[in-house]
Amino acid sequence: MTDVQSPDVYTGRTAVDPNGTKIGSVGQVYVNDDTGVPDWITVNTGLFGLKESFAPLQGSTFAGDDLVLPFGKDVVKDAPDVSDSSHLDTDEVDRLYSYYRQYVGVGTARGAQNDIGVGRRSDDTTTAERGTRGARKDTSGRSTDEMITRSEEQLNVGTEQVETGRVRLRKYVVTENQTVRVPVSHEEVVIEREPITDTNRDEAFSGPDISEEEHEVLLHAERPVVLTEAVPVERVRLGTKTVTDTETVSGEVRKEQIEITEHDERVRNADMSSDNADYQRNG
Repeated sequence: MTDVQSPDVYTGRTAVDPNGTKIGSVGQVYVNDDTGVPDWITVNTGLFGLKESFAPLQGSTFAGDDLVLPFGKDVVKDAPDVSDSSHLDTDEVDRLYSYYRQYVGVGTARGAQNDIGVGRRSDDTTTAERGTRGARKDTSGRSTDEMITRSEEQLNVGTEQVETGRVRLRKYVVTENQTVRVPVSHEEVVIEREPITDTNRDEAFSGPDISEEEHEVLLHAERPVVLTEAVPVERVRLGTKTVTDTETVSGEVRKEQIEITEHDERVRNADMSSDNADYQRNG
């Protein structure tokens, strides 16, 4: 365990596990009723750090500004809750150590628990200390004035990235009919006639006067032929864009209130006498 005995040294530090992973920030420090040595702390865990979990200081060390606890974040976060967070009694200490000793060798014997003992929060005072006027002595051994520091919790809201879904890009083949009008041509027989002239007279009389004769013409026509070919038309890929929305979050926060309770009957009577005197003078 660390050899630092002042509760102020722990408050506000970042508690990490042995691997340096952040567990949370140290909130309250609890000191032993008998020795005045800090034995327990609370660590702000959970969503936005709104949950306070108890953790023993036994086995802890310092690494720079961080307080290294011999436990992981899940172990500290799942520690038993304490109904009255102003003081740890024997049953509560036993219950907390019964939980923590299953993870490391802290308080494995009853004697080790007795060494730690019950504890109170470092900002609490005993009955004898509360009866001293003018100054009181806190657990760190210093004398403080009569001022009370009022604190309150504030929401620390942040964001984290989570996976919301996956989108796949794939291609597949479909078959569809396309209709295209294609111009085609064909040959037809045309009878061509020409009169007998001096130019063709010899050819006209080259054969017998009367005879039978047959001529043949080969006709041609075009017909559509359908062929396909693969042609690249575009390239497609997946991309992302960031869209910013606004969401409203809420959480419970605690704050301290200051109240004044008058116990001195003499002061109250003196105030009443003063009021009567004023009333008589005014009358």
